[in-house]
Order: sequence, then structure tokens, then C-alpha cells
Amino acid sequence: MRDKKKKKEKITYIDDGRTISDMSGVKSNLDWTRKGTTSSFSDIWRTYWSAVRMMIKPMLVTIAFLIAAFLIVTLIFWLI
Repeated sequence: MRDKKKKKEKITYIDDGRTISDMSGVKSNLDWTRKGTTSSFSDIWRTYWSAVRMMIKPMLVTIAFLIAAFLIVTLIFWLI
């Protein structure tokens, strides 16, 4: 006959209002993050700078928009 199955422990969650929870008992499947990378420094550096170069134009457009908006608002309040 079949052995009796062990009864699962009923977990009760209590909300104490804190935003940070204790995750120390959770096992992760992210073991690769502890092992490090096999990439060379030059590969990492090249990847970083290619991402930075890709974002230079959008960053400059955003900064120009913010400066223009600031100048327009300043001009409006200066004339009033």
C-alpha cells in the first residue's frame, strides 16, 4: 500500500506594513551571478560604450527640450 503522504505545512502570511521583506530563506536560480563572467574587460568596455553612444542623441534632445521649456517658462513669467 501507499505510504501516507506528509501533510504540507500551511503558510500564514502576516502583513506588518513594512515595504521590505526578509528574502533570506528564498533560494534563487541565479547561480550564474555568483560565478562572474567569462567576458574580457575589452568586451565589457566595448559593450558599455556602444550603449552610451546609442543614447547620446536622445539624451541631447531631452536636455534641449528641458532647456527650451525652462526658457519659455522663464520668459512668460518675466513678461508678466
